[in-house]
Amino acid sequence: MLKPSPQVMATPKPLASPEKEVRFTRATQGRLFLVLAAFLLALALGVVVLATQGTEFEAPRWEGYLWTALFPLFGAWVMLRLAVRCIRHAYLIFTPLGIEIFPLFRPEANMQLVLWSVIDSVECDQNLRRLLIHYTAEKSAGVMVSLAPILPAQRELLRALVTSLAAQRATASPTL
Repeated sequence: MLKPSPQVMATPKPLASPEKEVRFTRATQGRLFLVLAAFLLALALGVVVLATQGTEFEAPRWEGYLWTALFPLFGAWVMLRLAVRCIRHAYLIFTPLGIEIFPLFRPEANMQLVLWSVIDSVECDQNLRRLLIHYTAEKSAGVMVSLAPILPAQRELLRALVTSLAAQRATASPTL
């Protein structure tokens, strides 16, 4: 009887046609979580040193408190897992079907798909802070997506993508 191997972390599924979609990840948030993980790891190391190292004249300052290093070590592990998740998994995916928006927690249950047939226009604001997806020509209904989790260099690529999509839609191309 074959047992399924335990999977440590969910991995992205292979794509049927990757040339037809553009993915943007939460790399900026991942970078922040990596810095926090390094800080907590250094804090845990400092606690270990204070709990185990003394001099020939005095005992370690935190003698008997080595177990307290587990708290920042656990925090570092959690931050590292969050960083890997943010860097590996998509935040926004532009597909031929529409725009997929994934939240950080429980993306499989809370993912939002905005179909191209529903979208009237897509634009980025001047500062590249938000992606505005309009459902109507009056721009009174739609979705606003924060671009803060995306790296600044990738925001420029997103602006180029949105500009090219707007140009394609202006020529009334049947592909979108």
